Amino acid sequence: MELKYIIDTLSNYTNVRQVLKNEFNMSNRLISKLKQNKLIYLNDEETYLDKILSIGDTVKCIINFNESSENIIPSKMNLEIIYEDDYFLVVNKPCNIAVHPSILHYNNSLSNGVKDYFENIGLNRKIRPVNRLDRDTTGIVIFAKNEYIQECLIKQMQFKTFYKEYIAILEGIIDKDKGTIDAPIARKNGSIIERCIDKNGAKAITHYEVIKKENNLSLVKFVLETGRTHQIRVHSKYINHPILGDTLYGDESQLIDRQALHCYKISFIHPITKKQLKIIAPLPNDMRKIF
Repeated sequence: MELKYIIDTLSNYTNVRQVLKNEFNMSNRLISKLKQNKLIYLNDEETYLDKILSIGDTVKCIINFNESSENIIPSKMNLEIIYEDDYFLVVNKPCNIAVHPSILHYNNSLSNGVKDYFENIGLNRKIRPVNRLDRDTTGIVIFAKNEYIQECLIKQMQFKTFYKEYIAILEGIIDKDKGTIDAPIARKNGSIIERCIDKNGAKAITHYEVIKKENNLSLVKFVLETGRTHQIRVHSKYINHPILGDTLYGDESQLIDRQALHCYKISFIHPITKKQLKIIAPLPNDMRKIF
């Protein structure tokens, strides 16, 4: 992968560094890495960051340098790939699997499976999940194939141009079919996992819309304005309609053996094509059989 920009006026940028920072929107960290690997070019010749530009010059960066995730061991998995191109991989994550390796999930996380897949297609890349889901939450997880793409997508999340839609089954019938939950979230005292509503917590805003109601259950669409840990789960409990099967914030259920929460849709601007990309992961069977 390469990024290229032709100088047609000197009113925007006067040196190579400015092109990388402002045209390509690169972080200082990535610029430094490209410099160290001698992957920044002016008119197809290696150059330096403060090189003065002239009209007609071409600034180019090579992004796909080899890098490895030595701390992640490859594990064979049947990944459900729902989108892939040269820049990122999108996987529909099943339940009962973590996104990141940990002491408890050293070799059976989704990242282990992606590492194995990358090795099988001859891609020597660091494993870069762009978003994360809880172990028993299903749905869309994106893996960037290089640091630049990861940076671009994270910035879209920060500037709220990255759309994420979740679907959940909540206990009870919600009276108001559409609304916004604005309640700050903090870590619960004495717990390293559980979160709670706390006036001193981080701002958390969740928009919801009821899709269907029956049998004392509500099928609900959620759109996050902020991205706090367990945000939908905590906010659902806060409105007295915990997610079905969520044993951390609600009760066990005979209908499903996990929290009935699924990352259903994402939409963002493709960092390279600049076109809007929409990706959908259909509801898993255990949620579909309930509604």
